[in-house]
Order: sequence, then structure tokens, then C-alpha cells
Amino acid sequence: MKKIAVVGAGLVGSLQAILLAQKGYQVSVFERRPDLRKAALVGGKSINLALSDRGWKALEIAGIAEDIRKIAIPMYNRCMHALDGTLTYQPYGVNNEAIYSVSRGGLNQKLMNLADNYPNIEYFFDRKCLDVNLKTNTLSFQNEKTNQVEQFESDKIFATDGAYSAVRMRMQKSMTFDYSQKYLDHGYKELVIPANEDGSHKLDKNCLHIWPRGEFMMIALANLDGSFTCTLFFPMEGETSFATLETREQVAAFFDKTFPDAVEMMPTLLDDYFANPTSSLIMVRCEPWNYKDNIVLLGDAAHAIVPFYGQGMNCGFEDCTVFNEMYDESKGDWTGLLSRFSDQRVPDANAILDLALDNYVEMRDKTADPEFLLQKKIEGKFSRLHPDKWTPLYSQVTFSNTRYSDALRNGRKQDALMQQILKIENIHERWDEPFVMEKMLELIS
Repeated sequence: MKKIAVVGAGLVGSLQAILLAQKGYQVSVFERRPDLRKAALVGGKSINLALSDRGWKALEIAGIAEDIRKIAIPMYNRCMHALDGTLTYQPYGVNNEAIYSVSRGGLNQKLMNLADNYPNIEYFFDRKCLDVNLKTNTLSFQNEKTNQVEQFESDKIFATDGAYSAVRMRMQKSMTFDYSQKYLDHGYKELVIPANEDGSHKLDKNCLHIWPRGEFMMIALANLDGSFTCTLFFPMEGETSFATLETREQVAAFFDKTFPDAVEMMPTLLDDYFANPTSSLIMVRCEPWNYKDNIVLLGDAAHAIVPFYGQGMNCGFEDCTVFNEMYDESKGDWTGLLSRFSDQRVPDANAILDLALDNYVEMRDKTADPEFLLQKKIEGKFSRLHPDKWTPLYSQVTFSNTRYSDALRNGRKQDALMQQILKIENIHERWDEPFVMEKMLELIS
């Protein structure tokens, strides 16, 4: 039986460990943090996740989707909160589809607990990866409890150790390897809207709530306990930024002015703001993801994505799906498998990186823009009338398994066509007239 090492026991690492164990491999999972299964989950540095079709597909393949549904809350709409408190609802899909709010820590715990069902999975916690010998496939770890350096040999290594991957770092230094990273000039901070006294939610739990404010925004996703995890995406520096909100008085004044309807639901706002860290947002691109037939990167180690399309975890889970499918096609022959996997996935990871950046601008700037809202209305109507001719870009990314690279290409073509439609005279008054649909049919053909 081949020995496989998985470096990183996060979401992707834990799922990949289950899929590999199901194939009969002996899987050793190494994690820098203490055992999350024994930890009390606390907030502070997380963003609730939006689980969608690509993620569900991977969980279905692993046979654990129903277990995860028990800890997920469906969200059918965006709910936009205007400055004056007006609410606007935008459905996510054209057929009542939903994305699902799930706690990162809760999901990670669940995956680890499900991995316990496999006697051929063994977890090693408090192990900081120091190095990997590419020639011998030997990993070196520092045991954070004993301070001893431990070495582990394996036949294959899956590196799922995140955006600052130690395994990727060794690959960068030892082979022909393209790598780039970029920090956004915006960061984020976790806040909370607690549950009502009876445990119910203060807002509609089946929506993703967004407070779009031009250069920044706040979002809120529901939790099972009646609370909402809020995330403020905000400039790191500048006139209005994390750098300039230094006192409780400044923070209180800013929130009262900018998010008045949210503030009245956030009794611990000031304590949370100063207790929780300000976290950065990084994007990582690299190529290739593999070293020979021995080592491969998955998840954030290969493609750290900003969270604005809700696809970071979904893309990582899709890595597991694609690898699983390619492994089955090769009938378990690893020869060239990791190279083929890298060749296929790199263009898709680059595409979702671009899409996620575009979606940030859309969420914070455009979701309150009448021109954008009209475009979405026209697209939605055309899609309902001609589903064989038009699938909205968001649906291609979120509610299908269309390759990200194809979705990006399709989306750019669609947007170019819509710009022509929006130039029609008096389109805001006439958008619902039949000639608009006829014009779209003509432009598509």
C-alpha cells in the first residue's frame, strides 16, 4: 500500500485525505495547529463560507454531502442594505438555486471527524513543516510540543498547507517554477450580529446580506446558532481606512454614519472591532503545481483567491474532484498524472482569480447601480426565455461545473453584448418590450 502524506489539515487537506483513504492508501495528515476537533470554535479571523455546486460535487463524490447539509444554511438571495435602510433583494440563480452559509471552523471539524471513520488516515498535529527533500520525498517537521525535528518519508505528497505553503516554497527554490503573489489594498475584519434572546436570527437567514458603500462594504452570513458572522472589507490605508479608525469613538461614529441599520443589531461592535485582528487578502498564482510524479499542490497552496466570488473553498474542493476523476481515468496509474492535473487546473485557477477580483468591484460598487441592476434584469429575463442560449456568468461559476476558464470567456462575450443592449435609447423604460429580446437573439446569432 502506497504511503501518502497530506501537508495541511484544513478543508481541502481533510477532504483529499478522505478521498485517498477511500482508494486504499495509507494517509498521514500533518497540521501545524493543535487538534481542531478538541478546540472550542471562536471567531476573530474567519470569513463564513458560501458552499455551492462545485463544492457539493466533491462532497457527493466523497459520500459525505448529507453530513455537511446538516451544518449549512441555504441563501437564495443577496439582500442589499442601502444607507437609508432600504432593502433590495437579488436572487442568486434563475431557478431558485441557493448558495450555503457554513462556518469554516465548523466545516473543518466535521471533515476531520468524518475522516476518523477511516483507520488508514492518521493525523499528526502541532507539526510545523520546515522543509521537503524533493529527491527523497522526505518531509521535515518541527514538533511544536517537544521541539524535536521529525522526518517522514512518503511515496506521494499532497501540499494543502495554504497561501504561505512551505512545500511550495521549496518547489520555488528547487525547480523551474513561476510564482506571483499580490496583496489587495483592502483587508478584512470579522464582526458579529448576535442572535435574538430566543435564539432566532435578527435578519433573514436565507440571504447573504451586503452593505455596499462604494470603496468598501460589509457582509453578513447566518450561523446555526442564530448569529451572523459579519465581515468588513475595508481599505488598509488612506483617509477612511483601518489605519485611521484608531479609537472607540472614531469607530462608533463611522459605523453610526455608514451602517446605521446594522449598528443597532451589533451590541458588541466596539469590543469585537478591537479584539479581532485586521487580516490581509492575498492572491497567489503559480505553475506548475507538481514536482514530477511525487508532489502536488492543491487549494490555497496552488491558488489563493480573494473571497469575493465565494469560490476559494469551492475551487479547492474542485481540485479534489478533478484529481479524483483523472485518477479514475488513469485506473490508478500515477505516471504523468500530476503533470496532466496541473496542466488542466492552472488556467481554471487563474480564471477564478480574475473573476473574484471583478466580483469585488461588482459587490461594493455596482450592486446599487441602476444600470447594473437593469442589466441583470434583462439577462435574467432572456435566460428564462432562452436557457439554451444564455446562462448568466454567476450561474456558470456558482451553479454549474463549467470550467472557470470557459465561464470567464463566456462572461466577457456576454458583457460585450449587454453593453450594446444598454445603449438602446430609453432602455430603462423599454427594457421589458419584446424587441429587446429579439435584439439579443439577433446579436447572439
